[in-house]
Amino acid sequence: MSRLNCITSGESHGKCLAAIIEGIPSGLTIDIDAINFELGRRQQGFGRGGRMTIEQDAAEILSGVIKRKTTGAPIQIVIHNSDFKINEMPELFRPRPGHADLAGAVKYNGGIRSVLERASARETAIRVAVGALAKQVLEQFKIEINSHVVQIGKVKSPSKDWLLSRILKAKKNSEMNCADSASEKKMIQEIKKAIRAGDTVGGKYQLRAVGLPIGLGSHVHYKRKLDGRIARALMSKQSVKAVEIGLGVQAGELWGSKTQDAISYSSSRGFHHKTNRAGGLEGGMTNGEELVVTVTMKPISTLKRVLPSINLKTRKPQKADFERSDVCAVPAGSVVGEAILAFELLDAVLEKTGGDSIVEAKRNYQGYLKQASSYKAK
Repeated sequence: MSRLNCITSGESHGKCLAAIIEGIPSGLTIDIDAINFELGRRQQGFGRGGRMTIEQDAAEILSGVIKRKTTGAPIQIVIHNSDFKINEMPELFRPRPGHADLAGAVKYNGGIRSVLERASARETAIRVAVGALAKQVLEQFKIEINSHVVQIGKVKSPSKDWLLSRILKAKKNSEMNCADSASEKKMIQEIKKAIRAGDTVGGKYQLRAVGLPIGLGSHVHYKRKLDGRIARALMSKQSVKAVEIGLGVQAGELWGSKTQDAISYSSSRGFHHKTNRAGGLEGGMTNGEELVVTVTMKPISTLKRVLPSINLKTRKPQKADFERSDVCAVPAGSVVGEAILAFELLDAVLEKTGGDSIVEAKRNYQGYLKQASSYKAK
């Protein structure tokens, strides 16, 4: 089963965010600048709030790495918060609709402050650091992950069957992480409308992964199915309300002949598919095609135009509390999505290869690729 384990800790306005990752093979040279680059990407995007001007996120590795090389031991990563003031923050009594405030306060028999500090999307900063580390391991297996925003509010980017390489070129220098420049301008206008209205806006982003072999994941047990693992991980991210793979919900509108992918074989490519409606996953396993996952984020729940709520002390109607927030975080969410997907894919790779060192894991991986390319039914 799982080869990787990770636990995060920390509060939004606490001293730091931290993570311990277990299962990274030894012998990998870590590029801390690459991790910090991903943290910087997470802070960008039109519609982000004031917290991004306060924090200059930078990761520090405290253990599991010596002279820039992983040792095989658990790795601890820390991001220090500049906005460390949790002990001075006031308690709140008017839960914000759409947040964890009410359910968390009732469940843990406490106040809202302790709930919102941990439930905050600030936690995604450390998940990006973990995912950036996972990306560096995946590079050893020539697996690449990226994303692009395809919808903000009602503004949709035209559906284009582009490969990741073309998306990366088209979205260069995009403020919205969007591959279509005309759509990007409309997306920004949609966010400006929300700002003027004291409201927030959500949208969709698409994740792409290339270089995946046939056979990551498994069909033999529901907990080992890679599509289920990916969907569960992405749904755990704040504000995510839907995860689609390949055609996603559109598959329910089409006939079977329009949803399946015909199989072909050539000596140069081996087994492959003429289309990629499945999005690179069939039967809980990768099928060798580009992995395509679309994620829907709801609008941020904290609105300047505050919503009706109940005072938990008096149980009487009042307006909800307000704390600093973004207007739109979909571009940032796409970066977090990459990190989450990277961790799950690396877990599947290491599950397949095993290996205490990166040398051993790569050797085992090459052996599997050779076996897969020469497969012929007996």
